[in-house]
Amino acid sequence: MLKGLHHNAYRCRDSEETRQFYSDFLGLPLINAFQIRETKSGRATKTLHSFYQLDDGSCLAFFEAPDMPFDFKKQHDFDLHIALEVSPADLQTMFAKGRAVGMETRGISDHEFIDSIYFRDPNGYVIELTAKRPDHDSYMAQAARSARAKLDNWQSEKATA
Repeated sequence: MLKGLHHNAYRCRDSEETRQFYSDFLGLPLINAFQIRETKSGRATKTLHSFYQLDDGSCLAFFEAPDMPFDFKKQHDFDLHIALEVSPADLQTMFAKGRAVGMETRGISDHEFIDSIYFRDPNGYVIELTAKRPDHDSYMAQAARSARAKLDNWQSEKATA
């Protein structure tokens, strides 16, 4: 039934500074942008919706909606982050690139099955670039066999805490 991710959409402060980060820094092409003048409920608005494409065809999309208040804040990794896959070589390149331009760059974090680095986009969202390790698929297959039991155990422990 579900075929894959078409796009995830987020709010942005400024469409141009968002484009600079996602296109100029990360290298994702801007493939669509259109203005929304009226919502489906008939409310007048002045909103820009823009789309940045990943190699698999899916997109990260953004709404700049100055007429709709939104609390932009630096997100904590546990609250919201966007993880994008790169090759191990590209992970190293992007780590150096972030540091070279003075961008907040964290990592390289060892997660056993992936290695990750972290940036913050102009909207406060944490962007994780992650590279699979050679044993990634076998690690995930083994993890899948115990995932439900771990979730059930979590729920049980949480209920008794």
